[in-house]
Amino acid sequence: MSAADADAAAARREAIHSLDRLVGTWVLDGTGSSGSISYDWYEGDAFLVQTIDMVSSGETTRGVEYIGWNPETATLRSHFFASSGEILEYTYDLTGETLTIWFGGTDSAAKYVGTFEAAGDRVIGAWQWPGGGYESNMTRIEREAKQ
Repeated sequence: MSAADADAAAARREAIHSLDRLVGTWVLDGTGSSGSISYDWYEGDAFLVQTIDMVSSGETTRGVEYIGWNPETATLRSHFFASSGEILEYTYDLTGETLTIWFGGTDSAAKYVGTFEAAGDRVIGAWQWPGGGYESNMTRIEREAKQ
């Protein structure tokens, strides 16, 4: 492995592991959402995998999301595969206590912004987009996800 390849692998590892604190099973609550989600590492830690079973604004959403490092955009990008057949893309960032998930890229006005409470097992936040949005909080009930 060349030095450049080793540096790229280290950058990927550091970026993806910035999401370590999401690992586990969470229950959702808020004015517009309920259900559960879990985050766990895919074999080799190349991807963080989220499974979702939630109700948002009266609609049930189930699916799986693969979150990984995109070296071309230097962002944590994801692909969500819904049980309905939809495929959606998101961009993740977890800096300090703030989790931001954009629908599409970081220039999107549609995004989730949440803040971790001090203990790290509760995130208070909301999905927002021009003309709308809803509160969506999550509380960790298990440190290790069961997928």
